[in-house]
Amino acid sequence: EKMFSETVAAFYMAEMLLAISHLHNNLGVVYRDLKPENCLLDADGHLLLTDFGLSKVAVEKSEDSCNSILGTVEYMAPEVILGKRYGKAVDWWSFGALGY
Repeated sequence: EKMFSETVAAFYMAEMLLAISHLHNNLGVVYRDLKPENCLLDADGHLLLTDFGLSKVAVEKSEDSCNSILGTVEYMAPEVILGKRYGKAVDWWSFGALGY
């Protein structure tokens, strides 16, 4: 497996940060399955998030409006694995795991 340089990885992480922020702040969506297989690059070298099959529009006002155990365990936040209620913060856990 070939690794990205630190500069290139930082660029893709910044694009991912913008995408997740847009989902959370503008659409009210919890992505819930952030993993390398769902991050593609377009012809211009920009990151695209794909596979919104596990995403959920957070219809409740509560920050912890989800309770389904969904996603890929290697990138799953502890509260999801433990079966606790969760919200948008789980995407940031996955973001950190992916960047690591």
